Amino acid sequence: MPCAYRFEDQNMMLLNYPSKKELKTCIGESLNYTETSMFGAEYLSNGTFNGANRPSITGQGREFIATITMRDGLIASVE
Repeated sequence: MPCAYRFEDQNMMLLNYPSKKELKTCIGESLNYTETSMFGAEYLSNGTFNGANRPSITGQGREFIATITMRDGLIASVE
């Protein structure tokens, strides 16, 4: 699958942010992302999952990987 790659043996969705710093400024807001799995949704409105920005695909910013925790559909933390 061209839009996802493996990190700790998990697929990752694309995060539509130019940097991890920019993503962290959006804590408390909804997540801007692109699903990449054809086997079901990776996004969780309550839970933790991995995501990445791939500039070669999104055309923006720098490459980064993040672990996002969501609560009630809003970003609670970014690691």
